[in-house]
Amino acid sequence: MRVLLIDDHALVRKGLEALLQSRNIEVAASVGSGQEGVDEAIRIKPDVILLDINMPGMNGLDTLKALRQNKVTAPVLMLTMSREEEDLRSALQNGAQGYLLKDMEPEELIPALEAVASGDNVVAKEMVGSLTRIVQSKNDDKPDAAEASPFSELTPRELEILGHIAEGQSNKAIARDLDISDGTVKLHVKAILRKLGMHSRVEAAVKAVEYGLGGKLKK
Repeated sequence: MRVLLIDDHALVRKGLEALLQSRNIEVAASVGSGQEGVDEAIRIKPDVILLDINMPGMNGLDTLKALRQNKVTAPVLMLTMSREEEDLRSALQNGAQGYLLKDMEPEELIPALEAVASGDNVVAKEMVGSLTRIVQSKNDDKPDAAEASPFSELTPRELEILGHIAEGQSNKAIARDLDISDGTVKLHVKAILRKLGMHSRVEAAVKAVEYGLGGKLKK
């Protein structure tokens, strides 16, 4: 796994580099600004991007938007001190695959990286309440049945898989339940995101819950 670190605090970057390298994870690049992060992501094509939110100039959310605008598809895991619900909402809406807090236990970071690299989503347990409120607020604003469904272009199989995503299932779990290969699930997920114009499974899952497909997100 090749990881790109984007954080304006040099001490934090050094600590993360040491932690990842001690677990045999390659730090492909480590930079201190959002624009450097975007440039490096385009250049080195990392497997996962670890991104801070509160950075001077181009903050983490702006960096996330710029990454997606520049067609960087690597999963982005926000690693921040911010417990603001709006930051979580913005991160998920703009294509982040995960949201973790910097005061987490160090040994919890590696499984989180592995999870997002394999296509799953992770949210810090301290932010589960915020995530629930975000989903509930979307349900409160649920469109009328007469409104056109955003899923009209999806095939029946893609709709089925989207329902499983909304239940918080990983690709492996979906493949097992539907008796198909992991690779087939990945292809369907890519097609779903492309047709919905979305960047992450979390974003698609929130939309699916909003329209009554599935009942929860993976925390």
